[in-house]
Amino acid sequence: MGNDAHVCGLIGISDALREHVSQVIQSLKQEGIERVVMLTGDNKKTASAVANAVGVDEYLAELLPEEKVRAVENLVRTYKYVAMIGDGVNDAPAMAAATIGVAMAAVGSDTAIETADIALMSDDLTRVPWIIRHSRRTLQTIRQNVAFALGTKALFMILTLAGVASLWLAIAADTGASLLVITNALRLLRAKC
Repeated sequence: MGNDAHVCGLIGISDALREHVSQVIQSLKQEGIERVVMLTGDNKKTASAVANAVGVDEYLAELLPEEKVRAVENLVRTYKYVAMIGDGVNDAPAMAAATIGVAMAAVGSDTAIETADIALMSDDLTRVPWIIRHSRRTLQTIRQNVAFALGTKALFMILTLAGVASLWLAIAADTGASLLVITNALRLLRAKC
């Protein structure tokens, strides 16, 4: 605001930081995430202020959607596995270029949600470290189930070749193994956020 002689006042507007962002970034580092990079279309001063406030390792500012895609592609070449978290139409191409795209579905555009591999149904970034922990538990459970199922099959093949197991015992063991594998997988439903 001003008059013909001088500036009388200046109004600055900025978005508020999401709650708990610094803690989320710290949690990501504790989960083994090597580098957190912020890609934004905002100007460099705003990006710098936000990056310093939340503790990201690096930021790239004033990016157009195609520049975000190039930045993600460079990160994939450098780190191999890259997750891109976004909520807008301009984030969707970069999410598609990432190894894993995560959409903030509560505030996200339909395009971002469709492009993403994971859609958070709330606007809560604290879910991201939980997703990492839960995916690791899921992979561990899958490995346990595959090992148990193959081990059971191998055991009954050996018992059958030795003439100890009957067909009905093998069928009962197969059904029992299936039930145990399902029960083991159901433990994932009890995971706390």
